[in-house]
Parts: sequence; structure tokens; C-alpha cells
Amino acid sequence: METARFLNDSGIALTEANRPYEAIPLFRKALVMEPENPLLWLNLGIAQSKTGSYNEALESFLQTVAIEPDIADAWFSMGLIYYEVEDLEMAEECYQNALMRNDLDPKIWNNLGVLYFTEGNFESARSCFEEAVSLSPHYYNAIYNLRDACRELKDFRAAAEFERVLSGLKPSAQRLPEL
Repeated sequence: METARFLNDSGIALTEANRPYEAIPLFRKALVMEPENPLLWLNLGIAQSKTGSYNEALESFLQTVAIEPDIADAWFSMGLIYYEVEDLEMAEECYQNALMRNDLDPKIWNNLGVLYFTEGNFESARSCFEEAVSLSPHYYNAIYNLRDACRELKDFRAAAEFERVLSGLKPSAQRLPEL
């Protein structure tokens, strides 16, 4: 007998195997059984975003936070979509909402830093990247971004130190969802 949990687990496995089109119907079927389950909505949104169906994904993430506003991953995922469609103001708002719910997640700090970097706000970007690295000292992408922010700020001594750290790490040292 298929349960919502079984369908959810199967959908997650398919999404992780880069088969989101196959996962989406499973999440929808599970939502018929448990329409108020925020994690089902979250997982549906993640699968939808992987197919490029950003409007549908945003609707699913909004449903997630309507049921349970403290799910940082939903806010973070909305931030990713808004960044992708170049609505930086909404992306920042979503990242800030994610941080209000989980300020210990280095990927949120890193992506907020990327947003600030994109806007040319290198001081704020550097602060975010520093926070990400303090939370995850071997986080390659955050160290890489921190190095670049230091270069933009003409802090070449710090940039050289982060370049030295990077030379000892592999890019896949920590695989966290990125922009």
C-alpha cells in the first residue's frame, strides 16, 4: 500500500537522481493524502524548480510557508528562484527570512553574499562569506567568494590567504546547494 511517506521518499530519490519529472506526480499523489504536510509541498517545489517551472515551484514554496512559516529551506529555495529570474529584492527578502529561521546554515549566508556581490555591495558580501566560512571552514565556494570579495575591496593580503586555503581544498570538499 502506498503511503504519503513512501511516495515522498520515492519522490526525493527521483529528484536526487535528476528525475524530477517522475518525482512530481508522486509528490502530488502524496499531497492528496496529506494536503497540509509542508514537507510534501517543499519537496514538490524543489522538484518543480529543477524542471524550470519556477512559478509552480514558488506556489509550492508559498504553500509550504503558509502551513509552516519556519521552514528555512522553503525561504532559501524561493530566494534561489528569485535570484535566477533576477528579482534581487525578492531574493534578498527570502534569504533574510531563511536566516531568521536558521542563521547557522552556511549556504544561506553564501548565497546572500553572492547576491550582495552581484549588486556591487562588496562589504556586505564579504561579511556574509565570512559568516559562511566561520560556520563551515572548508566550504570551498564560500572561501572562493570571500577571496573574490577581498580582491574587490583591495584587501590583497586577505585575498592571498584565501587563495592559499583554496589551493589545499578540492572544489567538491563540501557540496552544498548553490546558485
